[in-house]
Amino acid sequence: MQPLGLLDPLRWLRAGWRDFRAAPGIGLFYGTCFWFMALVLAWVFRSRPEYVMSIASGCLLVGPFLAMGLYEVSLRRERDEVPALGDSLTCWEPHLRSMALLVLVLIVLELLWGRASLVVFAVFFNTGMPSTTGVLQAIFNPDNLEFVAVYLLVGGGFALLVFATAVVSIPMILDRDTDAISAAITSLRVVATQPLVVLWWGALIVLLTGLALLPWGAGLLVVGPVLGHASWHAYRGAVRWHDPPAAAAAATPLEEQ
Repeated sequence: MQPLGLLDPLRWLRAGWRDFRAAPGIGLFYGTCFWFMALVLAWVFRSRPEYVMSIASGCLLVGPFLAMGLYEVSLRRERDEVPALGDSLTCWEPHLRSMALLVLVLIVLELLWGRASLVVFAVFFNTGMPSTTGVLQAIFNPDNLEFVAVYLLVGGGFALLVFATAVVSIPMILDRDTDAISAAITSLRVVATQPLVVLWWGALIVLLTGLALLPWGAGLLVVGPVLGHASWHAYRGAVRWHDPPAAAAAATPLEEQ
């Protein structure tokens, strides 16, 4: 675990912007995918809000694979190699087993959050699952401040758990071909050793994503890939691998035989 400062997340964003500018075509492809997912979620929320959690589970299934493609681009730039869209789309294949297990964990956490959100609604309302208008009225009604506080507290807890599990685990799987459990534990260790910096990094992600959603989500065309590249640099900044030198693996010296 590497020591981090509060300025490091800003450096990660700057490095992510450089990666995006170096391969804008690839970045815009992934940004379009993120934008499409946001549009689908918005449409489902307006028409059938009860299915939002199910659609969000699908996004959690696809999102990590899209993010890994962006990590692949950043990794190739580190190696002074030319990134290619085709390679980024298939970079997950050698790590499919680890990725599948990690994505399964994320989906289970999201489904648990979906169940917990229904429980919160059931505690505060007795009229069944509200419509889109009902949800918005509940959120902005001053009489429902307790509901909003509890809903944000429970949702924030699940969001923090998902973020802590995935903050460096996916780029670690790509970089070191690590199993999902070791990658998730390393990610949790990063959060435990650098909580202030990691929370600041998470707040930046939430802020930039929220701003990107304002013009019909079109900001995700750029913000999405930039955050993806920046997340790779967050992994590089938080975790440093010290491979043993070849001499350390040599045979025992003669004087010790």
